[in-house]
Amino acid sequence: MKRAPHHRKERGFSLIEMMIAAVIFILLCGAAFALLSVAQQRYQTESQVLNSFQEARFGLDEIVRDVNGSGYPPQNQFSIMPNLPPANAYAITPVAWSTGYPNAPCQIGTGGGGTCTTPGDFDMIVERDVDPWRTDGVEWTRYQLNNNILSRSQTYKVVGGDPDATTASSFVPYVQNVMNNASAAQIAQFRAAYPSMFPGGSPVPVFSYTCYTPFGPQLCASAGSYNSPINVTDVEITLIVMAPTQDAQTGQPRLIELHGRGHSLNPAQQ
Repeated sequence: MKRAPHHRKERGFSLIEMMIAAVIFILLCGAAFALLSVAQQRYQTESQVLNSFQEARFGLDEIVRDVNGSGYPPQNQFSIMPNLPPANAYAITPVAWSTGYPNAPCQIGTGGGGTCTTPGDFDMIVERDVDPWRTDGVEWTRYQLNNNILSRSQTYKVVGGDPDATTASSFVPYVQNVMNNASAAQIAQFRAAYPSMFPGGSPVPVFSYTCYTPFGPQLCASAGSYNSPINVTDVEITLIVMAPTQDAQTGQPRLIELHGRGHSLNPAQQ
């Protein structure tokens, strides 16, 4: 005898089961997209921090190179003077100044002190032959921080001219978002996230100068009668740069602090 075929009743998903599965799927997708959004924000923030760091590092390296070449060439470099006005053919000082250049050196101060208009905490002019292979003379290269933008200016040295006035019309933006001279409110905000920055809650000089003295190198502001741009041997450069956007997770500003030091080729030439 043949057994009669047995048909099992196939049972599918109920509507409630499908709704539960859909809700779970939506929750999982929402969580995945939320994590993706956080990751994208973090990537964007870190990319901007990296770009700011690279821009600041490039700017810092260029300033150090300019300081390292300052004071060159000295007058005794030439046995026969080039076909230039003598003051244009050679550098008489590593760091040019205003006012009174070149016959009345001023005194370098910090925090607005001193008698120099430049050099100062946020303004410096170096005197050097940028391209010694050319016979076009010495240049004045200037860096000035204004409104959180560190600008650069480069002009040919002018016989009898004022370095401040000569370079003032040739500035181009060089490093963005430099916060060394931030306001008191900004400094308070920054110190909440970076307690070691801005010691004492004060602005941080971009440029700090060391002068030659018979007793050894000293900060120019403490070098007494040797406090003069013609005696500058070293320049300490500090750049505090802020990323364009805040941290995606904490909402705090992102800052980096870079340090460099340049040494003049020919200090104390006068």
